[in-house]
Amino acid sequence: MKKILHVVNISFVIPYFLGKQLLYFKEKGYKEYIICSPSKELTLLSQKYKFEYKEFTVSRRISLIKDLHAIYNTARFIKKEKIDVITGHTPKGALIAMLAAYIIRVPVRIYFRHGLVYETSKGCKRKILILIDRLSALMSTKVVCVSPSVSKISLEDKLNKDSKQCLLSKGTCNGIDINRFNINNVFNIIELKEKLGLLNSNFVIGFTGRLVKDKGIIELVRAFNKLHKRYPNIVLLLVGMLEDRDALPEDIVKYIRQMPSIINTGYVSNFVIEKYYALMDVFVLPSYREGFPTSVLEASSMELPIITTKVTGCIDSIINGKTGIFVDNNFISIANAIETLYLDKKKRLDYGINGRKFVVDNFDQQIIWKEIEKLYK
Repeated sequence: MKKILHVVNISFVIPYFLGKQLLYFKEKGYKEYIICSPSKELTLLSQKYKFEYKEFTVSRRISLIKDLHAIYNTARFIKKEKIDVITGHTPKGALIAMLAAYIIRVPVRIYFRHGLVYETSKGCKRKILILIDRLSALMSTKVVCVSPSVSKISLEDKLNKDSKQCLLSKGTCNGIDINRFNINNVFNIIELKEKLGLLNSNFVIGFTGRLVKDKGIIELVRAFNKLHKRYPNIVLLLVGMLEDRDALPEDIVKYIRQMPSIINTGYVSNFVIEKYYALMDVFVLPSYREGFPTSVLEASSMELPIITTKVTGCIDSIINGKTGIFVDNNFISIANAIETLYLDKKKRLDYGINGRKFVVDNFDQQIIWKEIEKLYK
């Protein structure tokens, strides 16, 4: 029995980065483990996805003492359980995983590069983040880039050798569950619609993810403000949490909280997220950087037209003019794109149908999982 260990920093990412993939490999005879920072969710997730776990603090911030402690504990766990394959996710999770696995000489060490966090950093911080990424890649036996654009920039910035790097099909780390994210398979949303105070006459602009500056939330809120004055039936549905890291300015937070036509749900479990997509008329991700935006593919799979930026990761997630519209990182460009789709129902429907076909043809989970198994072998 081949033993697989995944290292992540927070339990929140497990359904997105791994999810049903864990069940798929368990059925094939693999034994799956996860190392993660302590969380109340881990027990529920382990029961749902049938994996064993060990709780160590994997800090998102750089902390020499905590990081050395995590490396030591991870190395001990690898040796005790006789791990055959280790995968590291997120910059810190990957660094801990690759260093510990290199010390113990695990034969297969896979670094999943989910994005390039240094892209929106400057000065000394940027240099440190690049160094960390290069170190993780150096200690690995294979680097999986989650999108073609991440792959391209990784080579341009000399993060690792070309021979060490690969892409799973056309991208992502886990693919999309096309049966779950299917508008025809989502039922009983009337109660949720009433709970959120949505009316049949509302036009819902949707977003899912962390409410931070890097995601373009400032520009999205300002675009909404501009449009709402002209079209009062427009509603902005923000599905996600406000965060302290990369936090939004106080005036934007205050506007979100006080504007009746902006609905902020707070944290929503991944297990029910498809119901929120079903309430939307258009999906917007005005991000400044991504690895590969899973939310865009989920929304496309739900037959939603997409508006997103032409940045790393996002550039790979739509076909411009066919499944969605590319915009610049400013509120006027975003507002114009939303208005175009607001006024053209046929275009919204066409983009939605094309978007689902794009996801089904290229990002079905089964396609990605078969690529991952090749790496394990």
